[in-house]
Amino acid sequence: MALTIRRLHPLFGAEIVGVDVKRLDEATFREIAAAFNEHSVLLFRGQSLTDEEQIAFSQRFGPLETTIRSINTQERTLPQIANLANVDAEDRLIPKGDKRNLFNAGNQMWHTDSSFKRVPAMASLLSGREVPPEGGETQYASMRVAWERLSPELQAQLEGKVAIHSFVYSRGLIADDLMAPEHAARVPPVPQALVRANPVNGRKAFYVASHACEILGMPTGRARLLIRELLERATRPEVVYTHRWQVGDLVMWDNRCMLHRGRPWDESRYRRVMHRTTVAGEGPTAPELPDPVVSPASEADIAWARAQLDAVTV
Repeated sequence: MALTIRRLHPLFGAEIVGVDVKRLDEATFREIAAAFNEHSVLLFRGQSLTDEEQIAFSQRFGPLETTIRSINTQERTLPQIANLANVDAEDRLIPKGDKRNLFNAGNQMWHTDSSFKRVPAMASLLSGREVPPEGGETQYASMRVAWERLSPELQAQLEGKVAIHSFVYSRGLIADDLMAPEHAARVPPVPQALVRANPVNGRKAFYVASHACEILGMPTGRARLLIRELLERATRPEVVYTHRWQVGDLVMWDNRCMLHRGRPWDESRYRRVMHRTTVAGEGPTAPELPDPVVSPASEADIAWARAQLDAVTV
């Protein structure tokens, strides 16, 4: 199967043209895997997929994570599928102001999937099933590109550091009561290496995001300022790719080095249904800690988070 690679952004990302991901021979799949490690974000247009077909393609990259059950999880969804939608299990629009939409609003903060898990994700694959006519884009930014632009002094400062990532912390920036105690207990804070290298090509990236909230050996206030500085460096407008969805788009990205966030749309008028599969990573990135401590969010932390949540009704 012949394929063509077109750049999505001068610094990262590529569209893979001329393939049907349901029917890939092994040689073509190896080309796609190589392109993934090189470009970090891959776009496949015109992919009409069932959940089972999306799972089958995703599993060629490795074992899949299962979805953490929470207030916005539809029980009828397969465990390997995260249904990111503003419709409920009865296929009705979730009403404006509903806590489920507020929970989903956390996806508008820059993040990398599953960094709050002991073994963070390797890749995510997002399938556009229904898309709004305006808004609802997904933006991508490369921590690998940003790392390569840091001064050698700052790179040396970050090497060997360990950050603490917490899903409860990041959702608490939106509202205090988004995480029920039984859900919060399933996602305790975890340590992650602050600098990671791609195992295929050795290219490094710093590894932060909205879930990152502490750096070991550093006062909380200073650590959070550094995390914000790194996020701001990685997400300057000129180094962000904005993907405008079409039905049938399948986008795959490398969670080890890519940040992403969803953009708002008129949720009270337009449906948006996206199904995500997540390829699990290989092993922890940092040594185990007995009980990582996460300090409460400050007013500055909350203000920073809310600034990212455009058009969200709290």
